[in-house]
Parts: sequence; C-alpha cells; structure tokens
Amino acid sequence: MKISFDLDDTLIAKNKFTLEKINLFHKLFGIERIRKGTIDLFRILKKQKHKIYIYTTSYRSKWRIKWIFYSYGISVDCIINQQKHLRKIKKLDFQCSKFPPMFDIDIHIDDSQGVKMEGEKYGFKTIIISEKDEDWTQTILKSI
Repeated sequence: MKISFDLDDTLIAKNKFTLEKINLFHKLFGIERIRKGTIDLFRILKKQKHKIYIYTTSYRSKWRIKWIFYSYGISVDCIINQQKHLRKIKKLDFQCSKFPPMFDIDIHIDDSQGVKMEGEKYGFKTIIISEKDEDWTQTILKSI
C-alpha cells in the first residue's frame, strides 16, 4: 500500500507536539525536527512492505525533505511537494490542495480537516491525526 504523510503540523511543527531527539549533526545543519514516533512508525510500515510518500503543500525542495528523513535514519519512497502537485493537477479540471489518487496513493495522513473534506468530496481515503493525539502512531496503525 502507498501511504502519504503531510509534513507541516503533521510530522513537523514547533511547540505542537513532542519531537524526536536531535544530535550535533542536526544542530550543525539546521535539520528540522520530526514528530516523536515517526522513526518507529516508518520502520514498522516499511517492514509491512508499505511505500511511504511525503505529500506536502510546502515549497521545500525534494532533496531537503529527503535529507530531513535520511538524517534520522529513515527513507521515504517519493516526495510530492507543492511544485510537483501544481504541475500535475494543472492537467486536471479542478482545484484541490492535495489529490493522492493522482499519484496512486492509497491513503493520506494529515492534520487538516480541510483535506478530510476534500477526501470525502473527491473519493480518497484520509487519516486525520490531531496534534494532541499522543498515541498518533497507533491511531494510524489501527486505521491501516
């Protein structure tokens, strides 16, 4: 199964949820911190043979995003940033902040109720997690 994750306020945020520990390397290179539990969750999903995508409306470069996760010892299979999304959705006849079916994604994980509404409207599956959900990885694993 292809599973995509949003970045901002889902996996990356300051002062919204607990973050993974960082080391000197992260500090020296200004690597953004990821949500606590992301490393273990991604490893479990990979072990279950799922593909992990990052699907974000951020304008961060594909390489910067890959580097964030690589620095934590985890890999992602595909990065869809805002530039890639806009290039591809331009060919379709509607507007949508995210449209996972366009990239053959089976389920998208986000924090936004707006994305949930788009999923209901356009027929794609979402898992919406709250910044307050301390057991968010189990919420995802149970839903999958």
